[in-house]
Amino acid sequence: MKLFEVIEALVEERGLDKEILTAIVCEGMLAAFQKRYPEAVLHVRFDKKSGELVAEVEKEIVALVEDEETQISLRKAKAIHRDAEIGEKALFPFEGTIGRIEIMRAKQVIAQKIKEIEASEVYNEFKKKEGSILQGIVHKVEQNGILVKIQEYLAFLPRSLSVPGEKYSAGFPVRALLKEVLEQPRSENQLILDRASASFVEKLFALEIPEVFEKLVEIKKIVRIAGYKTKVAVTSNDSNIDPVGTCVGVGGVRIKPILKELGIEKIDIIAWTDNQESLIKNALKPAQVNRVELSANDRAARVWLDDDQRSLAIGKMGQNITLASQLSGVQIELVQLHVEDLDKKLSAEF
Repeated sequence: MKLFEVIEALVEERGLDKEILTAIVCEGMLAAFQKRYPEAVLHVRFDKKSGELVAEVEKEIVALVEDEETQISLRKAKAIHRDAEIGEKALFPFEGTIGRIEIMRAKQVIAQKIKEIEASEVYNEFKKKEGSILQGIVHKVEQNGILVKIQEYLAFLPRSLSVPGEKYSAGFPVRALLKEVLEQPRSENQLILDRASASFVEKLFALEIPEVFEKLVEIKKIVRIAGYKTKVAVTSNDSNIDPVGTCVGVGGVRIKPILKELGIEKIDIIAWTDNQESLIKNALKPAQVNRVELSANDRAARVWLDDDQRSLAIGKMGQNITLASQLSGVQIELVQLHVEDLDKKLSAEF
């Protein structure tokens, strides 16, 4: 097979530009020759007529040759360049050969250059999509993560950035946030996906709820423990729009696609308020809070609630109160309702 046939095959297989690929092959072969003949000034080019590489060496034209690698006699030079003159430098056919070791060097250079070109193409294609949600198909499930095919490219969803308990099978569709686009692959991965962050849920809201996308409803803060719960505090930039109702939709029609995407994970949508006490009460939902007492610096709060509300406020493994603290930015301490407080509460009710 001639070299031009090899290049055509690579163009077809890799989808690379022919001129770029030809230059890469020339560069690889030049590296091979230079390894064998480090003192020679060599050039390698592709001859389109013959379909082969041509190696040439730069030599000085001299009256008396002292170094065969860098010099050539005037008589020999004129046989190739009729107007050659002593003292000039010109390119002449290089007759040297290379062996298996040098060929291996050429292959390494060519393979590396092709990888760099492909990585650059991937980077340019996807960098502008970083931070957005992409749709793909599960290509392969590995121990440390999932390979997802997006168009003709492969992206990687690490286990650490996937939702605990989620099952993946080859051929199934998956949506994920494009978390990072690397300039060069790391462990063969260049596109890094994410399904575990709060940002993923925030982007889902923008995709599924037009008012969020148009910023009529604004997500003021969002916190998440993947696989358990997400808490979203929303506000309206239009006095005619109820932010919570808009996100939930009639009969839950707006929130259902997001819940379906997250599987067993729950979502608490609450109305944002600048009143810290009200925000803490909202953040602790579904628990009903009786009273909130903020510390002098507003960094901590004591919360009173009925005993039967305590487990709801804490949540599974303390996750609800953790999210509530993150959402409000306040360290929350639950205080048991004393008997005298209960008596006052009952008196007020009756």
